[in-house]
Amino acid sequence: MPVHSEPAVEPRILLVEDEPGLVLTLADRLASEGYAVETATDGEQALAKASQGGFDLIILDVMLPRLSGFEVCRRLRHAGIETPILMLTARGQVVDKVVGLKTGADDYVTKPFDMMELLARIEALLRRAPARSARPAEQYRFAGVEVDFRRAEVLKNGRPVNLSAREFALLRYLIEHRGAAVSREELLEKVWGYEPGTTTRTVDVHIAWLRQKLEENPKYPQFILTVRGLGYKFAG
Repeated sequence: MPVHSEPAVEPRILLVEDEPGLVLTLADRLASEGYAVETATDGEQALAKASQGGFDLIILDVMLPRLSGFEVCRRLRHAGIETPILMLTARGQVVDKVVGLKTGADDYVTKPFDMMELLARIEALLRRAPARSARPAEQYRFAGVEVDFRRAEVLKNGRPVNLSAREFALLRYLIEHRGAAVSREELLEKVWGYEPGTTTRTVDVHIAWLRQKLEENPKYPQFILTVRGLGYKFAG
């Protein structure tokens, strides 16, 4: 009986650039290399698209209308989005590279760049990133709870649950790392964007709020579990 293999998934790249000529050139070349390319031409559009998830890599220009590439990168990392980011900088100044890396970028290329160098950097980042066998699910269900990642909406037993943006980001991070123990320090860095070493009880407070809203019995949670001496684990 013949075995049918799953079709290869094209790596999805979000190209954020406001120069029309460069957008066309890069998009065409990336498509010819086997990448699925989506574009954004300003910082706010880039932030909206990247926040929906499903991309394997973001190529992000520093100089953008509405929001700079630095600010887009910073906000994505604060929201817990870990998609690899390759920044494009026109000036090539050391300060730009340092700022880019500090805001969470994984690598940078200085304009004007050699196309082969850019492709090599892209391949290197994709190799280091976890493989994506399929586009991430846009919804997740556990017990009577439905989480819609694209709409940032949560239903419990068919009724809307009012979560703050931070509560939703925390829930999403826990679900994406379900089964793994996640420390308070990691949550503070990935969800809140705090510097390493920050001490605060905000994680515990937000966990308590999530349990009140989602667990059947918050005192005896079934899904958002405490890992003694470390942090929390999602067991849905």
